Amino acid sequence: MKQIPNLFTLLNLFFGCIAIVFMMQNGIAISGNENGSTWIDMPESIWLASLFIGLAAVVDFLDGFVARLLGASSEMGKQLDSLADVVSFGVAPGMILYQFLRLSFARETSAMDTSIIWLLPAFILPCAAAWRLARFNLDPSQSDSFKGMPVPAAGIFVASMPLIYWNVNTESITLLLLNKWVLYGIIVLLSWLMVSRLPLMALKFKNFSIADNWPKYLILLLAVLGFVMLKWLAVPLVVLAYVVVSLLFQNKKA
Repeated sequence: MKQIPNLFTLLNLFFGCIAIVFMMQNGIAISGNENGSTWIDMPESIWLASLFIGLAAVVDFLDGFVARLLGASSEMGKQLDSLADVVSFGVAPGMILYQFLRLSFARETSAMDTSIIWLLPAFILPCAAAWRLARFNLDPSQSDSFKGMPVPAAGIFVASMPLIYWNVNTESITLLLLNKWVLYGIIVLLSWLMVSRLPLMALKFKNFSIADNWPKYLILLLAVLGFVMLKWLAVPLVVLAYVVVSLLFQNKKA
């Protein structure tokens, strides 16, 4: 019984590995027509990486829930959870950013001369995730709140990008996702939020009282309304709203 939560954690890692496989197998497609124009894009199946990161997030939630339900929390489970998270919400999202940077540079006239150095900043994100998780494991005070953005939140933010790219039919949004400076900005922002010591609330409910948990209920309400109105575009907005609400109401802890 004590190993059941760890099996969920390993499933989290398994899904993260599958996400990386989908990112590695989908390169950039380049085609042209008789008029001489060139079309550059990534295969749509890359969204499957987002799907498996999402499944990893669900399982990541369940392993903690099951551990508390069975009274099977352990130091090994804590370490194993961090190792799984750094792959599913650090390395896999880093691969998504790497591919989007490739696509961004591939659309430029000097694409053939682009150095790989311009693509390597994508892997700052998994490095920041590893740092955040190591510090978390050494800090016993982060049970009811967090210091810095939780790694799964950053991973989910990035995982939403392929889903937005292929499902939100707004040219301005697509152009933003193909802008290398926007991508670099996302990398810097998420990495900084993870390694920072900003006080952010943990979305754990010790009770279901509205008075004790209304900032958390506010986040859930924003998530539901956002998805109904904005679909996948709501995901990064809700993550940012989580940061803002946490900072505004950091003293409202359950």
